[in-house]
Amino acid sequence: MGHYKKFCTGLTLAVIGLMSSVTQADAASCMEVTLTGTQGGPPVFNGLAGAGTLVRYGTEENNCSSTILQFDAGRGTLQRLSEAKVPAGKVQAVFLTHIHSDHVDGLGDLMQVRWHFASKGPKVDLVCNDDVTSPKGFVLSCANLAKHIGVPYIQSGEISQRLAENGDRLSGGPSDLFNIGTFKATNDAAEVWRKDDVVVTAIASRHIPGHASYRVDTPAGSVVIGGDAGNDKPMPPRDTSTSASVEALAKGADILVHSTIHPAMGPEGDSGFPPPIFFRQSTSSDLAALAERAGVSNLMYTHLIPPLGAARQGPFKVPGGGLSKADYDASAREAGYSGNVVVGTDLATIRLVAE
Repeated sequence: MGHYKKFCTGLTLAVIGLMSSVTQADAASCMEVTLTGTQGGPPVFNGLAGAGTLVRYGTEENNCSSTILQFDAGRGTLQRLSEAKVPAGKVQAVFLTHIHSDHVDGLGDLMQVRWHFASKGPKVDLVCNDDVTSPKGFVLSCANLAKHIGVPYIQSGEISQRLAENGDRLSGGPSDLFNIGTFKATNDAAEVWRKDDVVVTAIASRHIPGHASYRVDTPAGSVVIGGDAGNDKPMPPRDTSTSASVEALAKGADILVHSTIHPAMGPEGDSGFPPPIFFRQSTSSDLAALAERAGVSNLMYTHLIPPLGAARQGPFKVPGGGLSKADYDASAREAGYSGNVVVGTDLATIRLVAE
C-alpha cells in the first residue's frame, strides 16, 4: 500500500505527470478522498457543510468510481456529493464515526432522495458501532437512527402521498433502503467492511461513547478517517491531545483525515471556549506530530474549530478576530510535520494513483 505516481489536491484536479500510454492510464487504479463538509461542530458559517468524507476507488478510466463510500454525513452532504458528481443512488456504504447531529444531519436527506429515485435498490450498507450505554445510562444507537430516519416524512403523510403516486417505492420509507451492519469497536483494529480490493477496518476511539475511527485500504493507497477522536485521558496533564488508537491505525497510511481544533481556542486564551470541549478534540499541532510519527504523507484537517475566517465559533470569540489557512499550516510545521498539509475546505480533494 501507499505507492503512487500521481498526487493532486484541490477543487479542480490537475494531473501531474503523464502515463506512457492511454492503455496504462486506463488500467491504473486510483483512490480519491474528498472532504464533503468541513464545518466544525453544530454552528453554521459561510455555508460550510457538516462533517463528511467521500472515499472513491476504481480506475482512472472510470474516474475512481467502482466503490463509493461516505464517512459521516453532516448537513449539506447531498449538495456536496452533487457538486462532486456523485448521485445519491451510487453511494454503496455509509460509515458513522459517532452519533452527533453535525455528523449525521445529512443522512436523512441522502436516504430520502435515494428512496424517491432508487427504491428498487441496491440498498446502502450503514456501518457503525453497536448500541452503547453511556455512564449516565442513556443509549447511543446508530441502528435506531437508521430505523427511524424516515419518521418525520411518515408522520407528516409525505410517504403515503408519494406512495400514492408511485407504488413501486418501498412502503417503509427511506429506512427500508438500509442494510444495517453494526460492530463492536475495540482497541484492536478489525475489519468491518470489504468489497473486492477495498477493505475498511475500525478501531474504538474516545470522543463520546461509541466513537470509532476508520481506515480504508486499497491497491492505490490508504486513508484514515479519525472523526472527532481525542486522547483517552480527558484533560491535561497528558503528552498529547490525540488518540493512541488513531495513531496505531494511521501507521504507514497515505492520508489522515481528522477533525481539529486550533490551539488558539485553548483555555489559557480569552475565547471563552469550554475547556471540556476543547480537551476532547485533537489540536492541529498534536495531529501534525502524530502524522509525522506515523509516517503519513498527507494530513487533511477537517471539522475546523474555528472555520477559516470566522470571528466566532458559535457564541465563542476567536482570538485575533479569525484564523487563516496560514495559521493552521504554521501549527503543523511548528510541530515538525514534513508532509503535505490540506487545511480543509469543502470539496478539497486528494487523488492517489497506483504504480
